[in-house]
Amino acid sequence: MGIDVAPLDLADPAAVEAAYRIGAAAEAAGPPDLPPYCRQRFEAMIRHPMPGVDIRRVIARLDGAPAGSLRLDLPQLDNTDNAVVELVVDPAYRRRGVGRALYEHGLRLLREAGRKRVVGSTVSALPGGPQRDPAGDAFAAALGARPVLVEIRRRLDLSTLDRAALDALAADARGAAAGYRTVRWRQGTPEEYVADVAYLESRLMTDAPTGDLEWEQEQIDAERIRGMERSLDARGTRRYHVGAVHEATGRLAAWTLVSLVASSTWHAWQQITIVDPEHRGHRLGLLTKIENLGHALAHEPELRAIDTYNAAENTHMIRINEQVGFRPIDASTEWQLTL
Repeated sequence: MGIDVAPLDLADPAAVEAAYRIGAAAEAAGPPDLPPYCRQRFEAMIRHPMPGVDIRRVIARLDGAPAGSLRLDLPQLDNTDNAVVELVVDPAYRRRGVGRALYEHGLRLLREAGRKRVVGSTVSALPGGPQRDPAGDAFAAALGARPVLVEIRRRLDLSTLDRAALDALAADARGAAAGYRTVRWRQGTPEEYVADVAYLESRLMTDAPTGDLEWEQEQIDAERIRGMERSLDARGTRRYHVGAVHEATGRLAAWTLVSLVASSTWHAWQQITIVDPEHRGHRLGLLTKIENLGHALAHEPELRAIDTYNAAENTHMIRINEQVGFRPIDASTEWQLTL
């Protein structure tokens, strides 16, 4: 029968289940220190995509058996020359042409959509770190993609957290943050801060190092933030925020976020931490990050590990994270292919 590649029928429960099982099998063969594939997140990403993204999903069958899947994210509000790809092959069917068939099918879809570039990521080992399968890097290179950004995953092991040292860091940061007060919230952003969160979120591609990645600053407003929050709510993502408010203006000058997937109680992701350029130099990034750690732990008593990614060249944020106690685990490479 060979390899058959076709759009994923979202109205067919058996097809959706097959796509989930492909993703779960691939995740189980990946880094062993992460939570298992979250079914609620997977299903919500199908039913409740992020605003401003057109998603194309494809499934590949080898001799009739579900063997691989492809997801293409096509931004509609900005970066309309770009796409993001997630290509996954069940480990039981690898090295049999499934990945190449998915790639060729995806290439046709991208060209039909008028896209000029596609970006995807792979996981790699760090020198002296845990082993990681190099096949993803080799596959991307064989397709002609080029590595444009390397990010390092660091982990905060809460069982070894030096709380006295952390309290001292927080006290020092508060001393430098005169004229600011911290605020905290869970899940959706309070109405008085949503415009500021949108502004800070939209600055991320400008302020964080992006290497040679060709990706323009995203245009994010309050309405888009609310749409993103609805999508995350549907996924069951639990979210903890701390912001720093500039008392003279009442504006949010810094913001950080920690999140947990619906299926995990022990593991979290340290997401964005960003400070408005006009308010840097007051240790607001460090202060909000430490306070948010306590905020999350107050509601997640089983939490044992928090992971975060930073561009290898983002020395400022790396220094903050290592002060808190984050240590390197492995790397993620962003690959960009020009069509």
